[in-house]
Amino acid sequence: MASRASKLLRVVKSDESSFESKFAEISDRDATAVAVAKDVRKVIEAVREGGDDELVARVQKADRSKLEVLEVDREEWDEACESVDAGDRAALGKAAMRVRDFHRKRIPSSWEMREEGGGYFGHRVRALDRVGVYVNAASLRAPSSVIMNTVPASIVEVPEIVLSVAAGRNGKVAPEILTAARVAGVHRVFKAGGAHAIAALAYGTESIPAVDKIIGAGEPAAEAAKLAVAGKVAVSSATGPNELCIVADRSATPAWIAADLISQAEQNEAGRVLLITHTKALVARVQEQLTRQLKDLSRAKIAKECLTSRGVMLVTRNLQESITLANRYAPEHLVLAVEDPEGALKTVLNAGAVFLGHYAPVAVGDYLAGPNSVLPTGGMARFSSPLGVEDFLKRTSFIKFEPPKLRELGAEAMRLAELEGLEGHSRAIDLRLQKIRRARREREAAREIEA
Repeated sequence: MASRASKLLRVVKSDESSFESKFAEISDRDATAVAVAKDVRKVIEAVREGGDDELVARVQKADRSKLEVLEVDREEWDEACESVDAGDRAALGKAAMRVRDFHRKRIPSSWEMREEGGGYFGHRVRALDRVGVYVNAASLRAPSSVIMNTVPASIVEVPEIVLSVAAGRNGKVAPEILTAARVAGVHRVFKAGGAHAIAALAYGTESIPAVDKIIGAGEPAAEAAKLAVAGKVAVSSATGPNELCIVADRSATPAWIAADLISQAEQNEAGRVLLITHTKALVARVQEQLTRQLKDLSRAKIAKECLTSRGVMLVTRNLQESITLANRYAPEHLVLAVEDPEGALKTVLNAGAVFLGHYAPVAVGDYLAGPNSVLPTGGMARFSSPLGVEDFLKRTSFIKFEPPKLRELGAEAMRLAELEGLEGHSRAIDLRLQKIRRARREREAAREIEA
């Protein structure tokens, strides 16, 4: 059994002479690489110029539906929510509530400061006016994606949150998606997917309003369209395949480790799963468990393809080396299946989300633990963060100088302007300083006369 199972995951040892080149290969994943359709820019321009007519035509062709009205009306939305099983509605509501409670804990606020001499500075923090949430209806996690992408925007009271998602051939959006949209705080839903939907959100049509930011992961054409409209609107980072890295020691349960690996592998063939351990006995036992658990898995074919093509076990010298390699890999999800997970957490530098110990599977974090499951992939955890309320806020700084403050700092500001060869900058300050000096001389002259 073990020998057959060993074919599932590739095993790499850190003491091999070729380890660095192999680890570089394992870590080489470009999260921004998307299969850019050649006609994406043409699609964007066509929708920009043709508006609803062009968008509806493309929706009908792409989704093979007879759709004519783009927006989900209130009656359709209500009927969809009522058709969802009561237990499923409750679970979606629970997920939205927990995500909402977590993100409410720390919302950035406006602040200001005053200095002697009349200096007044600060930041005003405001929500974006309108946000577009894009959801790939074909995704297994579409309802949870709606919740994770929408709730932070709802918490900071974005005035209008619109959801764009492809309808089925019957012209209807999946009831579970519409239920998730309602509990998450979506205001309007439109039946459009693909690059043409991104174009509509960016530029607006007669039906779909132009937004300030587009978030949500999509299929390759939609991701390519997001890159193409970036600058016209803000867009979320390109999202690569899902990733899981598990650091395990002798306290880990092989069956649980295998189940966690499979939970990520079953999502799609392009996912990446990595087990790092210095406990050599785990290697064969996890391999055996993978083979055993795949036998009765409904998505075994997809999971097996992911495990065999992109699954790796790294065997290290010790726990410290395991953590070091995990930091270098900078995974989307990092599980610390070790005896002292909180101690290990202190040495974690790069990860989208960290799951501590043996009773916090990634699966629960995907749905309703509370922290957002929209995470940086492709190594971007080195410099990026999970989706949060900050992604739906903008900061505006303000500056006010009274004459005494400008008199205090003006000369140095002029000197810096002249250092950079910007005479106009210096003159803009000097003209004001001249007036301040005149006013001061006039006040002094008036006091002498009175004396």
